[in-house]
Amino acid sequence: MNLHLFSTPGRDDIRYILDASRPYLEGKDEPVVAYLPAASLGDTYQEYTAKAFLGLARVETLNPELMTLPEMEAILRNAELVYIPGGNTFLLNHRLHISKLIDYLRKKVLAGLPLVAFSAGTVLCGPNILTSKDMNMVGTPHFSGLNATPFNFSVHYPDDEVSRLSKDDWLFDYHVFYNNPILLLADDGYIQVEGKKTRLVQGEAWIMRKGREKQKLTVGEPITI
Repeated sequence: MNLHLFSTPGRDDIRYILDASRPYLEGKDEPVVAYLPAASLGDTYQEYTAKAFLGLARVETLNPELMTLPEMEAILRNAELVYIPGGNTFLLNHRLHISKLIDYLRKKVLAGLPLVAFSAGTVLCGPNILTSKDMNMVGTPHFSGLNATPFNFSVHYPDDEVSRLSKDDWLFDYHVFYNNPILLLADDGYIQVEGKKTRLVQGEAWIMRKGREKQKLTVGEPITI
């Protein structure tokens, strides 16, 4: 697997996304980025995203509500990578399950299709999306994620200690029912997954394991369960 997972896409732009995508696109003949903005009620960034990738790749949008499954599968088959931006994690997951795109996307990602994502797109990559703080505004009964990593994710981890303690208390409840660890990403955090190896590339991040103290991660060191 090749996963590049962020809390935010960059500083007032999507530079983190572009930098992570570039090695998979440069030197390729007419590369395609499969763009999956299904976490948003209305995607206002489609034109912006296409312009951001201009000269690097052609952006083709996956729309689970307006496209057939074979149409979306065809885009993923021809893509050099898939890019999943933020929004509402429950809406994203609901659309992927209802359209049945989740199964094919999981198959492609596990087979090595590079995935670059931030916020809701990052949370989607865990075994489930239950550590998202978004509102389940669609009332979805679908909570299983891509299961591309053994870690759940909590993004936009706060800067101040009081807010961190509040969020930690909330996340402790997850571990009452589930055993897998949670990766907590500050807004500058970047987690990379290569095969079975997971590491923090930049920024601040922590790991919360059931029954143990939260541990701050060190850039470059492997992250283990």
